[in-house]
Amino acid sequence: MAAHTRTYAVVGLTLVAAVTAGCSGGSGSHGGPSSPASGSTTVSGQNQPAPTESNPPGDIPDNQVYVSYRPTGGAFTGFTLKVPEGWARTSQGGTIAFTDKLNTVKITAVSASGAPTAGSVTNVVVPQLRSQVPKFSSPGVSEVTRHAGRVVLLTYQGDSAKDPVTGKVVRDAFERYAFYRAGHEVDLTLSGPVKADNVDPWRIVSDSFAWR
Repeated sequence: MAAHTRTYAVVGLTLVAAVTAGCSGGSGSHGGPSSPASGSTTVSGQNQPAPTESNPPGDIPDNQVYVSYRPTGGAFTGFTLKVPEGWARTSQGGTIAFTDKLNTVKITAVSASGAPTAGSVTNVVVPQLRSQVPKFSSPGVSEVTRHAGRVVLLTYQGDSAKDPVTGKVVRDAFERYAFYRAGHEVDLTLSGPVKADNVDPWRIVSDSFAWR
């Protein structure tokens, strides 16, 4: 009799343990992995700030502001144009330059006996620049229309001056517009890194040129 009693006790304890384990496993499957972190993931995703946009080197920002420039001295002051606001201004000889990082707007006014042509730019200006601009290449001359009228456009590439701090040299693309009126020529040169996309900013500047 004692042996049978011990057997029944062991069986009873085994069944209780099995039932308890089953209940414990069931409650874990209902309340555990299916619900805890889903709400917090959604909230943190909504609160994340938008990524900051960055421009490639030399790209002029789309929100760049332009201001009117009107020369007050020099050989000729009878014109105006828009230049990017905040750019550093320098003067050397008859040339005014506005520069920011890797981009430059240069304006030179000279006396001229006649209007520039594609031929005169090809035969006179290109050889001059070839001797002045390091690794000058890819010249292209054409006649285009801007708000001020017909102009001769010279495009080319060249190396920038060595950066005094980093020692780096940048490969630049140039657009040179030759405006002419009544014995006066104004050369507008826009330059920046070859891979920069400054089509719209350069169009704003060149289209803003006006005689006065």
